[in-house]
Amino acid sequence: MPVNANRPHLWKSDVAQSVDLYNSWFMQFAPQTYRETRLRTAERVAQVIALTDNLRTITPVLLRSHPAALVTLRMITAPPLARDRLIGLASTRPNLVQVMEESARLPPRMPSSLVDVELEKICGVLVTLIDHDLFPWLSSELQPTQDAVERAATIIADRLCGAQSDPLIRNEQERRQLAGIRDFLEQRGYRELPPGSGATFDTMPTGTFAFRLNVPILLTTGSAHINIPVDVVVMPHDARLGSLPLLIEAKSAGDFANTNKRRKEEAIKVAQLRHTYGEGIRYVLFLCGYFDSGYLGYEAAEGIDWVWEHRVDDFSLLGV
Repeated sequence: MPVNANRPHLWKSDVAQSVDLYNSWFMQFAPQTYRETRLRTAERVAQVIALTDNLRTITPVLLRSHPAALVTLRMITAPPLARDRLIGLASTRPNLVQVMEESARLPPRMPSSLVDVELEKICGVLVTLIDHDLFPWLSSELQPTQDAVERAATIIADRLCGAQSDPLIRNEQERRQLAGIRDFLEQRGYRELPPGSGATFDTMPTGTFAFRLNVPILLTTGSAHINIPVDVVVMPHDARLGSLPLLIEAKSAGDFANTNKRRKEEAIKVAQLRHTYGEGIRYVLFLCGYFDSGYLGYEAAEGIDWVWEHRVDDFSLLGV
């Protein structure tokens, strides 16, 4: 029996309450987190400025020694360069830039001579496009003052944090949602199965739950299996022998646009689960934020139910 998917008369009110809850959390969390992240980022930017002799020495030798500095150096240009834009302008290999930025190293299988050629092209783009208004000392022989360096580092940190803040906020919101589910379950006598316990989603004891559990699914195109991660898996206290647990996916959104882009992901996942385990598999969303009636209607049409974070007790209606 659906909990919220069959109650469209409540959707408008629930959306408003969900948006209010998300906004209240965001106003308390985001400014402090952004300031802390910007401070740490500005310190890293200042280190890169020092390593490059105040940005006068941007060379392949530097990038060989400090590959991760490329993330910062993309932000010193006018305009700041997205990763793909740098790759296009330098006509360089995407794998080189990706490994440098994400793993802080050079691709181990790329020949050294080729690395030098590619790094030379990257440095050429950075030096050509460097923002002289932001770093005015580059137009003179003078050394910058400490205030000038700190000011520039803060501006670059803002540019970096702008790209990083959305994932940071999403991750923190997800942690908060999962903590809320844990509190709800533990108050009802459920026991968490820790990572490494060896439990699988279909062998969990009754009255237990687990986070980030893999669920194997059968691909519709053949007999191959793959694992899909599920945020929370709960085996109810009164589950019968052989019953499958409740699968919960935590979802949050800070605007209405992105939710409609993501709604197909849940529909695909639930279709794969039903193809593998039958129509009886239970998969619900745990929602907080900007999920409008268009999104809710789409999910309801796909047979997907949900529980709102502002009404977490609705999990009890699912037998939890």
